[in-house]
Amino acid sequence: MEERRVAATADDMRALGAELAELLSAGDLLVLSGPLGAGKTTLVQGLADGLKVRGPITSPTFVIARVHPSLCGGPPLVHADAYRLGGRLEVDDLDLDASLEESVTVVEWGEGLVEGLTDERLEVSIERPEEDGGDETRIVHLHGIGPRWSTTAD
Repeated sequence: MEERRVAATADDMRALGAELAELLSAGDLLVLSGPLGAGKTTLVQGLADGLKVRGPITSPTFVIARVHPSLCGGPPLVHADAYRLGGRLEVDDLDLDASLEESVTVVEWGEGLVEGLTDERLEVSIERPEEDGGDETRIVHLHGIGPRWSTTAD
């Protein structure tokens, strides 16, 4: 899967997350990257709505990781934030691999830290165009890694 999407508003970002949720199943890892304020947590809010998990979805920056159980018998959502982590050893301490197979795991700021958890993942990179009078437009790049994502429709 290789795709570029545009989200003009926060609602568009949530809608994209809900759309992506339809592709997800237990065992999937999403690695989100982008600058502060890019919309990573907003995307996760849409994922959570689409997966029908218990909320609210807020940035896990200070608690590092939250588990949101399913409300409909689907996989739980593990939402982690690696922003404050010092490296791979601290990521290992989170034991994300312990729940990876039965959960949908999303790691904000995980680039360069969590790729070793699985050979298959969806990398989501969010760009904020140059500041333009409060424009909310974001460019979202989706890049699937591994066989699981090579068969996903573009």
